[in-house]
Amino acid sequence: MSETRRGASRGQEPPLGAERARWIPRRRKDWVLPAVIVRRLRDRRVRMPLYAAAGLVLAGAAWIAVTGVLARNELLAAQRSLQTLRQHLAQPAAAPATAAGPPAAPAATVQDTVRDATGHAARAHRLTTGPAWFPAAHLPVLGGPFRTVRGIAEASDRLTRDVLPPLARTVAELDSTGTDDGRHLDLSALRRVAPLLEQASRSASRVRADVDGLPHGTWLPATDRARTELARQLDRITPLAHDAAAAARLMPSMLGADGPRRYLAVFENTAEARGTGGLPGAFAVLRAERGRLSFEHFGNDTELSEAHADVDLGAEFNGLYGSAAPTRTWVNSNMSPHFPYAARIWAAAWQRHSGQRVDGAFGLDPGAVSGLLAASGPARLPDGSAVTAHNVVDLSERTSYALHPEFKRRKAYFLDVARAVAIRLLGASTDPTRRTALFSALHRQLGEGRIKVWSGHTAEQRELVARSFGGALPGGSAPLAGLVVNNAAGTKLDYYLDRRLTWAPGRCVDGRREVTVTVRLANRAPASGLPPYVVQRLDDPSYDTRPGDNRLLVSYYASAGAILTGAALDGRSAQLSHGAERGHPVFTLDVELPAGAARTLVLHLLERPADQSAFVLRQPLVHPLRARALPSGPCTG
Repeated sequence: MSETRRGASRGQEPPLGAERARWIPRRRKDWVLPAVIVRRLRDRRVRMPLYAAAGLVLAGAAWIAVTGVLARNELLAAQRSLQTLRQHLAQPAAAPATAAGPPAAPAATVQDTVRDATGHAARAHRLTTGPAWFPAAHLPVLGGPFRTVRGIAEASDRLTRDVLPPLARTVAELDSTGTDDGRHLDLSALRRVAPLLEQASRSASRVRADVDGLPHGTWLPATDRARTELARQLDRITPLAHDAAAAARLMPSMLGADGPRRYLAVFENTAEARGTGGLPGAFAVLRAERGRLSFEHFGNDTELSEAHADVDLGAEFNGLYGSAAPTRTWVNSNMSPHFPYAARIWAAAWQRHSGQRVDGAFGLDPGAVSGLLAASGPARLPDGSAVTAHNVVDLSERTSYALHPEFKRRKAYFLDVARAVAIRLLGASTDPTRRTALFSALHRQLGEGRIKVWSGHTAEQRELVARSFGGALPGGSAPLAGLVVNNAAGTKLDYYLDRRLTWAPGRCVDGRREVTVTVRLANRAPASGLPPYVVQRLDDPSYDTRPGDNRLLVSYYASAGAILTGAALDGRSAQLSHGAERGHPVFTLDVELPAGAARTLVLHLLERPADQSAFVLRQPLVHPLRARALPSGPCTG
C-alpha cells in the first residue's frame, strides 16, 4: 500500500489536487459530500446566502399556510352569505313586526348580504396575492393547488363585486315602485338597471370561463372540491344574471311601457298529457299598460272548442300532428313540444273567436302555480276555501273530479280556481313585501319550463326562443334525448304516470355513434275508486280495457341526423312511425298502458359522434321525468 493511502487510512489529509477532489471518504459504509464541497459550506460567505434562501422559502411556506387558512375562512364566510342571500330571495318578507321593530325591507336585507359577501371575498383575494403566492402558483407540478386557490379567491371577488351588486340593485329598484298608488311596476327602474345587468351578465360568463380554466385534478383534493363547488354555484348564478339582463331588456316593452299589450294566459292540465305539458283548459286575457296589470276575461276550453286557427306550421308539423287537427281542435293545439307552435295556434284561435289580437301567450301548469303561491300566499275561492301551494296540484288534477262530477259545475270550479289564483298573484306582484320572493319563484318556474312565454313581436321572440322559458325544441347538431307523451285515451290518468329515460352512448361504427335509449313508463293509477270521468276512454279501442287503463302516443325526439336501427317494446320487436320536427327525427309508438303496469321501450340508434352528453328534453308533467344521459366522447377510430 502506498504512503498516501496509508496516511489516509490513519485519518491524515489526502494529497491535494485532482486525486483529492475525487476522493470521497467512507464512514460506516455511508456516502457523504465531497470534501471540497464540505469545506466551501464551512465558508461563511457561502453559508449566509444559503441560510437566507432557506429562510425565505420557509417564511414563504409559513406565510402561504397562514394566509391560506385565513383565506379559506373568508371564502367559507362568503359562501354562507351567498346561502343567506338565496334564502332571502326565496322567502317572502312578510313576517310580522316584533318587539324589536318591523322586519327589514327585502331590498335592504339583500343588499346588506351582498355587501357582507363582497367584503369576505375581497379579503380572501388580498390574502392570496403577493410575492409568496405568485411563485408558489407557478411551480411545475406542485403549484396546481396554489394556482387553484388564487383563482377561486379572485373569481369569488369578481363575482361579489361585479355580478351580485347589480342583481341586488335590481331587487331594490323593483321593491320601490316609484308610483303614487304602488299598484303597478316601475318600468323606468328596470330600464335604469338594464346596462348594469348587461355588464353583470358578461362578467358572470367571464368568471365562469376562468374557473373552468383552473387546474381540475391537483395533488390536493380539497382545492379540487372547492373549485367544483364554486363552479356549481356559478352554474346557478350565471343563468340568473343572463335572465335578469334579458328581463331588463324585454319586460318594459312587454309590460306596456310603449303602449298597451294583451296576452293569452293558458292553464295546462297535466293530468292529461300534451306535448308542451298538459291539456289546455282554463285561460285568461291579461292586459299590461305602463306596468299596470289587469285581467279582462276568463274562460275555459269549452269556449274555444270550435275556434279555428288560421296558421300554417309547415309540412313536417302537419305530417306529425295533422290527423289530430291541432289548428281546429283546442284540446289538441299543443301536441308538439315546441311551445311557439302552440302559442301561435292559441293566439290565432282567440283572434278568430273574439276579433281581438294578442301580443303574446303564456302557458303554465298547476306545478308552476304551486311554486308561485308559495311566495304570494294562498288564494281564496268564492266559497271561502283556500287554494294553497300544498293543495293546488291535487285539487285541480285529482280531487276536483270527485268533488264535482257534473261537467258544467266542474268547469265552473276550474274557472273559479284560475280566477282566484290569477288575482292573488297579480296582487302579490304589486306588494313590496311579497314581490322579491314572487319574482324569485317566477324565475325558478321559468327555468324549470313550467311557465313558457311567446311574443308576437319578432325582436322579443328572437330573445325568448333562446331561453328555457321560450319552450322551444332545441335546434342544431348537439345530441338530444327527447321523450314526449301525448294522452291518446282522453283519460285524466297521467296524474299517475311515472317516466324514466336513459341515454347510453356506445361504440363507434363507421364514424357514427351507437346509442341505446331506454324508456320506462309506469301507470300508478289505483285499481278502483277513481271517478268515472278520470278513467273514461274516449278513444273507443277495439280491445277490452279495465278502468284505470291508459293509452299514450310515445314519441322520441332524437339528435339531428340520427338513424333508428331497431326498437323493442317489452323485449319484442316494435315498428315505430317516422317523422321530423325542426331538424330532429321523431319516432312514435302507440302504447297501451294498463293500470298498475310498466312497459319498457328500447331504441337503438346511430348518431353523429359528439364529445358531450345529450340534452334531455323535460316535458313538465305531474311527476318529473327521471333521466340519465351518460357521458359521451368523440369517435377516435
